[in-house]
Amino acid sequence: MTATCPPTWDVVPPTLTGGLDDDARTLAGFVAAGEDVLTTLPAKVERDSTQQRLAEDVFTACRAARRAFLALHVESVYDRLTDDRASYPRLPALVAAAAERFPGLVPSADQMTAERQHVQADKEGREIDQGIFCAAVLRSATAGRHLIDTMLMPTSRALRLRDDFQRTGVAELDAVLVERRGHAAELTFRNADCLNAEDVRLIADQETAVDLALLDDQVRVGVLRGGEVGHPRYPGKRVFSAGINLRDLCDGAIPFLEFLMSRELGYINKMYRGLLVDRSAAAWSDRTVAKPWVGAVDSFAIGGGMQLLLVLDRVIAETDAYFSLPAAEEGIVPGAGNLRLARLTGARLARQVVLAGRKISAASAEGRLICDEVVAPSDMRDAIDRAVRELGAPAVAANRRLLTVAEEPLDDFREYLAEFAGSQVVRAYSDDVLTKIGRRWRRPGPSR
Repeated sequence: MTATCPPTWDVVPPTLTGGLDDDARTLAGFVAAGEDVLTTLPAKVERDSTQQRLAEDVFTACRAARRAFLALHVESVYDRLTDDRASYPRLPALVAAAAERFPGLVPSADQMTAERQHVQADKEGREIDQGIFCAAVLRSATAGRHLIDTMLMPTSRALRLRDDFQRTGVAELDAVLVERRGHAAELTFRNADCLNAEDVRLIADQETAVDLALLDDQVRVGVLRGGEVGHPRYPGKRVFSAGINLRDLCDGAIPFLEFLMSRELGYINKMYRGLLVDRSAAAWSDRTVAKPWVGAVDSFAIGGGMQLLLVLDRVIAETDAYFSLPAAEEGIVPGAGNLRLARLTGARLARQVVLAGRKISAASAEGRLICDEVVAPSDMRDAIDRAVRELGAPAVAANRRLLTVAEEPLDDFREYLAEFAGSQVVRAYSDDVLTKIGRRWRRPGPSR
């Protein structure tokens, strides 16, 4: 058999002129040439080292071209996609529109459909290109603030369910139960088979649940609590949250847009800053509906579970509960934990938790920097009811709003999320992460 020479690509970076339409055509042509090279290669899992290096060269060059294009045109691109900011597409829809309007700027729908057929280690990493786009949008004060506003608006699903919830006081979502008790809305996580770990379903249900609580005039306080789980180590016990579902991450089922970005810009930011209900109002207090939140931590709050505690107004933990942010050990970034944790613990302890994975007992002196009250499991119900009564006082909502303004100005959050968008998605495809999650969490069988 005659050996076949591997394909090559003579990379000449595109020359951008500063005109949006001309530069968009130049970028599209450059990326299309790179994609032509990729089509000559076998699937990633079947490539030899030479073929994989060529693929990486193509992706690297195309990503550099995208960054250069966005550095010149991100605000003009955003305005095109949002009708000069008159429309408000949520982040996944915004990126889908970018794929249609500006070919080559972000992966196409077909390319992302193909990616979803593989476990994380076997993907091309096209979500990195989505991350480049999201980071550029968020770095722009104009576009970034508009996107944050968009993601603070009620979801269409919550608006459909609102009347029924306000009438019955109950919303039975797949992974979250919402119940109105007096003037509190209690949100109970129900991912029992995985210790209430966060997956795409839970994130979507949690945003709907938060919207329902904030839209209901009868609700003055929100409560988060984990439901009972079926794990043999915690039979019949409540568990707050085990954080991101690492098995789903290994399987390629933790999407960048719908999970990693929508979680931070969606329900967590709504809990912290409020639900945007009047875009035309000048004052933030008139534009949003914000309410205080209580967290009841049974067993543990790990990873994303601990991140939630950093935006709550009252945290109650049972005696044996603990907190941890093991993201650095896993190789990823703990959401906005790096932005918020040091405000509660101080910089030194925050570094021990984030960089070294230090576990904090709720009953310890360090734990009392993260939670407000430690109670016996039998006393948790009374402690929740007491917190709801105290936080339901009329002046609480106004004061917590001003605390939020002082603690975390909107532009600080926006700039952090811009860096997060670029860093987290690259980490999710890094060799050390893929090795760790693959070794521990890969399910038997072929790619999905």
